[in-house]
Amino acid sequence: MKFFIDTANLQDIQEAQDLGVLDGVTTNPSLMAKEGIFGHDNVIAHYKKICEIVDGDISAEVIATDFDEIVREGEALAELHPNIVVKVPMIKEGVKAIRHFSDKGIKTNCTLVFSAGQALLAAKAGATYVSPFVGRLDDISTDGIQLIEQIVQIYSNYGYQTQVLAASVRHVMHLVQCAEVGADVVTCPLSVITGLLKHPLTDSGLKTFLADHAKGNK
Repeated sequence: MKFFIDTANLQDIQEAQDLGVLDGVTTNPSLMAKEGIFGHDNVIAHYKKICEIVDGDISAEVIATDFDEIVREGEALAELHPNIVVKVPMIKEGVKAIRHFSDKGIKTNCTLVFSAGQALLAAKAGATYVSPFVGRLDDISTDGIQLIEQIVQIYSNYGYQTQVLAASVRHVMHLVQCAEVGADVVTCPLSVITGLLKHPLTDSGLKTFLADHAKGNK
């Protein structure tokens, strides 16, 4: 399973890259705003900085909601760097644009997916990635992990090449559960990735080893 980091924070991206397990980055307008990045030129410059850090797919989201503008924005984003993946919302015009991009060899990430039917449409349109939102479904008392499992099964049934990118992953158990049900990719904050390192028995075991070593050197 690939690990993507869901942020526009360059420090977090660099830290995840330095850990040696990072495969890509996902961003969106909200994450850009969180870092105080506003205005077209500033956003474009920030994407370029991310591309300099990470050698992997980097999702850059369009703002437009009509077909012609989605295509215009998406093609401009794709020209920034070979690793850019055009992130398109799961709407009618977005699905049409995904087919257009797919036919032109431009990678896409269909975002804001909350049902298996939506994921099926994205795959049929040729999306490179589909992003079901696990945490947001959990927020409304719906099983987000179950949706990931359902989409993985459907894609397996018909041999779709679209990768299931589990998004809105909020904690370590989300990540582990996504791995259990076969998600191709998980995107999450740095804290979730580093959370995988933690276990109290690891901490206590290391403390004991170091203490015993110190006794032997007295």
